[in-house]
Amino acid sequence: MASKNTVCIWYDGTALDAATFYAKTFPDSTVNAVHHAPGDYPSGKQGDVLTVEFTVMGVPCLGLNGGPTFKHTEAFSFQVATDSQEETDRLWNAIIDNGGQASACGWCKDKWGLSWQITPRMLMAAISNPDPVAAKRAFQAMMEMTKIDIAAIEIALRG
Repeated sequence: MASKNTVCIWYDGTALDAATFYAKTFPDSTVNAVHHAPGDYPSGKQGDVLTVEFTVMGVPCLGLNGGPTFKHTEAFSFQVATDSQEETDRLWNAIIDNGGQASACGWCKDKWGLSWQITPRMLMAAISNPDPVAAKRAFQAMMEMTKIDIAAIEIALRG
């Protein structure tokens, strides 16, 4: 990897599956290298996929097949800025339709338990609107949503 800083994500034997899904789903995403274990380790055998170097939307990542000890939590997520409802729907649905689960306020989890925030840029602008009353209306509308509905946020913003 060329980057000095890489996000390392722990998987239970599924790093290559996850990286492959991310590469086919998100723009500017690739599987860059697959490394096999040179010897046995606590959760695998020599020759098993140990690490996978991949890129998610330009962010360098390393998937580590470390075993079942550590689980993903919402304390870490990828926040994806979208430019339209169509892009928001496409990415959200790709995650959900591939064994993921919906959460609140634009959050969802993929089938490996990794959290994603599929966040329209318009939403971020709306909740940071210089008019605090309009920002609050947009924020309250967002709090009622699972997948973000841009049209509903625009209506709330306008009052």
